[in-house]
Amino acid sequence: MVSNFCFMQIHFDFFRVENDNMTPEAGRILISEPLLNDSYFKRSVVLLTEYSENGSVGFVLNKSIDIAITDVISDFPSFDTTLYVGGPVGKDTVHYIHTLGELITNSVHVKDDIYWGGDFEQVKEYIREGLIQPSQIRFFLGYSGWSPKQLEGEIESNAWLVSEVDSAKIMNPDENLWEKVLQNLGSRYKSWTNCPENPTLN
Repeated sequence: MVSNFCFMQIHFDFFRVENDNMTPEAGRILISEPLLNDSYFKRSVVLLTEYSENGSVGFVLNKSIDIAITDVISDFPSFDTTLYVGGPVGKDTVHYIHTLGELITNSVHVKDDIYWGGDFEQVKEYIREGLIQPSQIRFFLGYSGWSPKQLEGEIESNAWLVSEVDSAKIMNPDENLWEKVLQNLGSRYKSWTNCPENPTLN
């Protein structure tokens, strides 16, 4: 009985998230705990673009899909970009974040030089004219959404670690982003990267 209790105590401490005073807000990221076994959020990093009493919106940064944006939007101009799965909501919609600022009408400032959305027809026209480079914009199929208090409940249940990352990491697609951001958060979270995705197979 003693050994079982010790094992359970160690397991709890290992996966317990300590967000301290790092609360969710637009521009911050959510890092999934290592055993979160959701097809969309497994080992994901989510950028929050909206956070309020009415709910939250974000986009998974590290889940690319092998579909061209021109396959999703028929009149989209030729553009060398990768499409990402933004989340499980509105899977038939395309969203984007960018560093073009107010050049894109009605875009929403998220943090630093990161903006969200804006006039889509304007985006397409600027791409046709060669005024937008792939490094300046990222496209997502669907988005991640939480109703009021839902995200707070998930954070309290240790599903998410709230942190921050610079704009360069947000705008430079990287399938290994989950591991890389954890590497910079100290030994406690760095050890998460060594945890097998399915511990029952070990």
